[in-house]
Amino acid sequence: MNSWINLNALWKIVVIGLLAGAGLPALFAVGLRALSPRGGASGSADPGGSAEASAEAQPDLLQKVAAGICFLAVLAAMGWGVYSIVHNS
Repeated sequence: MNSWINLNALWKIVVIGLLAGAGLPALFAVGLRALSPRGGASGSADPGGSAEASAEAQPDLLQKVAAGICFLAVLAAMGWGVYSIVHNS
């Protein structure tokens, strides 16, 4: 093993970087997708929108809970990062 490169620390940095750099934005996107309407393109056929079409396009409770969990996980990771920076410096 090379004495200049600590491979154990390197793989830990790469894994954390991938999780924080790609995982958190992907989790946020999953939360946004859970909140998006399921009725196809919104407003393309009927610009005025009827009450039935808008009621069908709303996410149900399970989708809202899933989105909330995704958003809370992202906020928790952000809070943990700020906490780590403040208390370790």
